[in-house]
Amino acid sequence: MAGIYLHIPFCKQACHYCNFHFSTSLRYKKELVAALAKEISLQKEYFNNEVLETIYFGGGTPSLLDQEDIDKLLNHLHINFSIGKNAEVTLEANPDDIHSQRLSDWKQSGINRLSIGVQSFFEEDLKWMNRAHSSAQAVSSLKDATKYFDNITADLIYGIPGLTNERWKQNVDRMIGLQIPHLSCYALTIEPKTPLDKLIRQHKKEKTDSDIQAEQFLLLMQWLEKAGYEHYEISNFAKPGFRSRHNSSYWQGKKYLGIGPAAHSYNGSCRHWNIANNAQYIKSINEGIIPSEKEELTTTQQLNEYIMTSLRTIEGINLEFLHNKFAVTQKEFLKKVEKQIDTGLIRQHLDFLILTSEGKLLADGVAADLFY
Repeated sequence: MAGIYLHIPFCKQACHYCNFHFSTSLRYKKELVAALAKEISLQKEYFNNEVLETIYFGGGTPSLLDQEDIDKLLNHLHINFSIGKNAEVTLEANPDDIHSQRLSDWKQSGINRLSIGVQSFFEEDLKWMNRAHSSAQAVSSLKDATKYFDNITADLIYGIPGLTNERWKQNVDRMIGLQIPHLSCYALTIEPKTPLDKLIRQHKKEKTDSDIQAEQFLLLMQWLEKAGYEHYEISNFAKPGFRSRHNSSYWQGKKYLGIGPAAHSYNGSCRHWNIANNAQYIKSINEGIIPSEKEELTTTQQLNEYIMTSLRTIEGINLEFLHNKFAVTQKEFLKKVEKQIDTGLIRQHLDFLILTSEGKLLADGVAADLFY
């Protein structure tokens, strides 16, 4: 089973923290959608007739697409790929794009999961991040969405300068109260070359505080566990039955195809990524050429990727899989992870190595220490 990701590289305005590929000009939106449809046709042999279990419209802001654009892309996917009956089809949407007619149209088109970029319910936070929606729209979009969709995820950001623990709890409690079954929660990260990075260097915005971020992450885990959410991946929490099947495929090392500028693909042994330039992407696709680069992964690179991704999940590293797939013995790897177990960052449960709450605070560093 495999998945497809479609990158929709348009936004109304630039969030200060974002480092994804996008454009705030919609001038070439129709040409870009046509190019996406053509790339779908060009890539139809990518999976060798494997059945698709997930489709994900990401971005950017996919909710900026007209309904005819979404229908066109889904139609091309059905023509060129074998799609499972119960495939998960996700659309990322911003609160200011959500209203009853659009929700109804999305559902009728075959979208069955929404990912809503709320980030915060406080006006001052939204303005600080330069989000396009208001606090009122954040609330109304979720209330409206639950009338049409059962499977909804929403994003929240913590560690924003000025976000107290009390206000952070209000954000989380609001999501719980609205009965949103899946939450993706991220620490605010200062990415190089973003507007936020520049504003902080110019002393126009406050730096983040890693101690406050760690505290808010620990509180988040406590609150959501108490509310019945499963912490199944470092940044992701779900009520039973509502894990993201698409994102889980990344962490499980399944194959996926990325369609669109800057989109990434993985076929099990090699990675591809498309050019991050809308005009050049459109030109190349119109000439029948997929403008991508390719990297063949060595066995060691695949092993290290497995360590990194599996350690982020609730299941953790499977020692039996390490032995069967990479010829790494249990004795060898347990020796390698001895320090992390002794310091309380990792615990062993049967044949699995799992991050503790303290280990989750240092997940990337713990994984890096275990690389070959």
